[in-house]
Amino acid sequence: MRGARLALLTCGGLAALLASIAVAVTIGPADITTSEVRLSVLARLGYGESPLSTLREGIVWNLRMPRALLAAVCGAGLALCGAVMQSLLRNPLADPFVLGVSSGASTGAVVVIVLGWGAGVVSLSAGAFVGALLSFGMVVLLSHTLGATMDRVVLSGVAAMQLFSALTSFVVLTSADAETTRGVLFWLLGSLSGAGWTDVALCSLVLAVVLAVCAANTGTLDAFAFGEEAAAHLGVRVARARLILLTATALLTAALVSAAGAIGFVGLVLPHITRLLTGSGHARLLPVTALMGAVFLVWVDTAARTLLDPQEIPVGVVTSLIGVPAFVAVLYRSRSKP
Repeated sequence: MRGARLALLTCGGLAALLASIAVAVTIGPADITTSEVRLSVLARLGYGESPLSTLREGIVWNLRMPRALLAAVCGAGLALCGAVMQSLLRNPLADPFVLGVSSGASTGAVVVIVLGWGAGVVSLSAGAFVGALLSFGMVVLLSHTLGATMDRVVLSGVAAMQLFSALTSFVVLTSADAETTRGVLFWLLGSLSGAGWTDVALCSLVLAVVLAVCAANTGTLDAFAFGEEAAAHLGVRVARARLILLTATALLTAALVSAAGAIGFVGLVLPHITRLLTGSGHARLLPVTALMGAVFLVWVDTAARTLLDPQEIPVGVVTSLIGVPAFVAVLYRSRSKP
């Protein structure tokens, strides 16, 4: 029965995701229909001819399609990381940025944009990725020296977050002009406006690898729900499993943030909504959470680029407006538990 329910949710999620991407690509100033998008996709696969003109073909394949796909990948990855972090840390308010990865990525991006370090050699995405890895390395080193418990990991993440946030603010305030500051702020709030096929390919690859790692450790995550001691008694190699899962989620978060900036609340809210449908078993929770996150962010990004057209709203602003009420609900729910 549970297997049938999972299959139904998965198939429904995949159908919703494909439909969402197809519709999102048609939304915008250029008049493009879902039928034309379908025929254009088939033409790219070698079946028939595209009905789109060269200009509209470029709009679909150079602008809207990579953006919609990157939104789906980022939504899936952030939601997946949130589900894993909440189970691993046994904290319903944990999200993918609890390890300070987002702050480190922001610092790396700002160093490239404002100071020009590595300009021409290191791109904004590469700088953000390096900064995210440095932040995570600091968290691993600091938590290890403090005892490597989950509480120490969280506290180390808070320390890294504050340090790199301060560095980011310092660089922007002392070195950036008004125009650069505006561009940096827009990126820090999350934006998919610069999405390209390279970003889609790299983020998809990292997502696939991390999803495979997490799928192989669903039993371990179920055991962590009872606490580290209980997990150890159930045969889980706690330190090894924790390091693997933390590293996997940190690398995925780093890749996503480097491509799209810091998009908050997706990893915090979506896992809680998904648990209402699937229960707490991670074999069901993880794939459905990823699909829900993908569908959610495709529509959020569509709203962000069209609501105030021609002006674009940072994606992170829209997710925060949606996520804050849900966050408050989670706070009240966690308070009611013993």
